[in-house]
Amino acid sequence: MNVILFLSIALPHILNVSFTQGCVILTSNYYTMSNTLISVNPATGQEIATYAITEDQKVTKAIKTAQKSFGEWRKVPYAKRAVVLKSIAAELRKQNEYLAKLATLEMGKPIQQGREEVEKCAQTLEYYAKNGAKFLANETVETDARKSYVTFQPMGVVLAIMPWNFPYWQVFRAFGPTIMAGNVMLMKHASNVSGCALAIEKVITKAGAPKGLLQTLLLPSSEIGKLIDDPAIVAVTLTGSTDAGRKVAEAAGRNLKKQVLELGGSDAYVILEDADVSAAAEICVNGRLKNSGQSCVAAKRFVVVKPIRKAFEESMAMRMEKTTYGDPFDTGNKIGPMARVDLRDQLHQQVLKSIEMGAKLLCGGFIPDLPGAYYPPTVLTNVRKGMPAYEEELFGPVAAIIEAKDEKDAMRIANDSIYGLGGAIISKDRKRAERLAVEELEAGNCFVNDFVHSDPRLPFGGVKQSGYGREIGSFGIKEFVNIKTIYIK
Repeated sequence: MNVILFLSIALPHILNVSFTQGCVILTSNYYTMSNTLISVNPATGQEIATYAITEDQKVTKAIKTAQKSFGEWRKVPYAKRAVVLKSIAAELRKQNEYLAKLATLEMGKPIQQGREEVEKCAQTLEYYAKNGAKFLANETVETDARKSYVTFQPMGVVLAIMPWNFPYWQVFRAFGPTIMAGNVMLMKHASNVSGCALAIEKVITKAGAPKGLLQTLLLPSSEIGKLIDDPAIVAVTLTGSTDAGRKVAEAAGRNLKKQVLELGGSDAYVILEDADVSAAAEICVNGRLKNSGQSCVAAKRFVVVKPIRKAFEESMAMRMEKTTYGDPFDTGNKIGPMARVDLRDQLHQQVLKSIEMGAKLLCGGFIPDLPGAYYPPTVLTNVRKGMPAYEEELFGPVAAIIEAKDEKDAMRIANDSIYGLGGAIISKDRKRAERLAVEELEAGNCFVNDFVHSDPRLPFGGVKQSGYGREIGSFGIKEFVNIKTIYIK
């Protein structure tokens, strides 16, 4: 049990589970004191629990356990691996409500979105249980040899460095293909979702999975470099900020270790002059406010051609202003608090700086007189190059509207970013929009007439400073395998 103290405070919502079973850590924000992490609920600002950082000797033991587990797991046939994944999926569904509540307490996720996230994880595991063997089947290649083919063999112990914004989905979308391929995983999760991290390991254990398939290490980010340096770690997957990606890539590159990096994004949605303005605004609001706006692949920049800009910004501002925010346990609220007060304050400074530089505030843009890390749905227009709302990632419920002269100008603006994770084209002319998505939009995930989201059946990842490599889909399962040539004369 990694919780060393439960603070005596009154909470409006308490999980109906036994503390003695191990994964109840009611946390959100955190700070470090000595060898512990002290957590804070982002909806109330109250301290909730203290966790012990994993000691060096326990880290060493976990690495040895992972190596032993890999030696055994890699020999397990695909059919039996699939049974394990399906058992974990079933256990996720059994614990759905508990897990959803835990995420709401730890990082403020609206409760219904937490339930949906857990279900998506279960579906992803079932997807790889069904399709993993097919994706990894040997591929015959005709050569001068009597027999030649490509086989896909597991690599070993993969280090997963995970973010707080989707505390379950980010983990299981990496875990599913990685484990189905025959690898095992050590996980360093974000410190403000330590409860979710421990709960994930507990779910996997309770499902009857072999020991060591996934082990959670409660560590500060400063310890990541030492983990990557360890010879037992063969590869690294990170979902996080671009700055974090640079540091991980540097450490992994120094050790010549494979990486998959899913980093920041400032997704552009191009709204063309023939778009249905009301429908476009609805798509854009949904894309902007998912997970209270805290998503790498959320809609962030809205590039609107001049003839419909005024109508679009009025429609979008009206929808954003009407969106309710507050207690994330209240299903009537679409938005909960942001995950941490410092992140909220940073977002507010980006808004204020953009206004100082000439952006116009249509709604929101203030810090509510509420405890916790709340920020209202906010719309800025007249956003121009050089402003934070144009140049930087806005990781919260803030929309930046940018006017374009025409289609060509709109695509120029959409691609005028260091990021390239996702993007969308909204138009009544689907063929036109598809051409722009395929040929011109510089992003790893391009959607037409819908907001960008991940799907286990499709590869997910970015270009430019949004990272490299792909997760999920048939491509994701081949990131951490030895693509081995076999040639028999």
